Amino acid sequence: MTVPGGVLERGESRAPSAAPRGPRRTVRAALVVGLAVAMFALGGVGLWHGSGDGLGKRPQAPVRSSARRAGPAILTGTLSQQIASLQRRLRALPSDWSSWATLGLAYVQEARVTADPRYYPKAQGALARSLALRRRDNFDADVGEGALALARHDFAGALAWGRRGRAVNPYDDNVYGVIGDAQIELGLYRRAFATIQHMVDLHPQLPSYARVSYARELQGDVLGALRAMRLALQAAGTPEDRAFAAYQLGELEFSTGRVARAAFFYRQAAAMAPEYPPPHAGLAKVAWARGDLGLAIRRYTAVVRRYPLPEYVIALGDLDSVTGRKQAAARQYALVRTEARLFRAAGVNVDLELALFDADHGRPRAALAEARAEWGRRHSILVADALAWALYRNGRDQAALRLSRFARKLGYRSSLIRFHAGMIETDLGDRAAGRRDLRRALAVNPHFSILLAPVARATLHRLGALA
Repeated sequence: MTVPGGVLERGESRAPSAAPRGPRRTVRAALVVGLAVAMFALGGVGLWHGSGDGLGKRPQAPVRSSARRAGPAILTGTLSQQIASLQRRLRALPSDWSSWATLGLAYVQEARVTADPRYYPKAQGALARSLALRRRDNFDADVGEGALALARHDFAGALAWGRRGRAVNPYDDNVYGVIGDAQIELGLYRRAFATIQHMVDLHPQLPSYARVSYARELQGDVLGALRAMRLALQAAGTPEDRAFAAYQLGELEFSTGRVARAAFFYRQAAAMAPEYPPPHAGLAKVAWARGDLGLAIRRYTAVVRRYPLPEYVIALGDLDSVTGRKQAAARQYALVRTEARLFRAAGVNVDLELALFDADHGRPRAALAEARAEWGRRHSILVADALAWALYRNGRDQAALRLSRFARKLGYRSSLIRFHAGMIETDLGDRAAGRRDLRRALAVNPHFSILLAPVARATLHRLGALA
């Protein structure tokens, strides 16, 4: 099936097959972590995601070590148990460069599992040790450095590490995940879609199908995104991987306003992997969309206690705010800013995430400075949208409109991007365009944002155009 950008023109329905023959890999899958906990939520919103339109879904491959080693580490158990096993091995064999690389990757994943960015410096140290012991042909460390750079939102660095890893082993699909993710976040969409096409041709499995799904979503092909994610679900080999794919299907359904379908997939994902937090947050979002704000607050509170992802903390704060619990909302927002400081201390760039948060929570000048800083690093549609919104919040409507048009160039059916466009156009006096885009935002997903969906409806009422 042909789709925009050429992604998955071939191989969509074929069964998983072996990769082309390349350098022989004597040890495979030393570190086995389910995609549900190993994925990287990259770019636009890293661990932050944003509590509205599903922006920032960045699926990443599970960690798999592929380096040669004389005496492989055999890892079983949970991720923390695997880390402990690697630490014991390295105390006995401190020159095992391959295990250092695997430990570095494991630390990156532990940061994701725990929402604790303090593991990133540990990952950096382990990967640096691996490269100090073996600088050349150290594929696992190259990919690990790429994964760490992605997690820290250093996308130019991730692309450089990915290319270095590809030079060592162009037949391993994981390296194309690093390269493709970095290219998307840098706004190099044509190259990114070609990279993802190559990845799925090389190894049509869950990680590549998940990326195809996101590529199609970015280009406005929601049905294609759903089909690709169903293929990812079919290819999933563990309960955690199946839960990840089912949750992503729920996110796609929710982003297009199909709340009942989203709830079905969230419940399915929660049953597959009860300890995986995102489906439970999805069910909290469903409760809010159905008007049960008390249940939504209880569900988000339970999720945040276990897994204080900034995305969920923001959603809880916004729910507290709209229900009049101002002190509770202030506590959640203060926690978000504390988390931002922790991420920055761990080397994570959170300018884009803070720009969106600050723009909607009373700090427009800070939002503009943060968005401009990120635009200086990369020109993706998500950064363009954030900068447009920050400019609007600071009364710079003409400049905001130019960036808003850039943000819509791929055809991404994002209610949040459409809402931003509609508000900018309305402020500039183009009431027809404003009505059109605000209507589109609510037509695609009437529940796109806890704070902003009501603003869209109120603005349409003011313009004499009921939603």
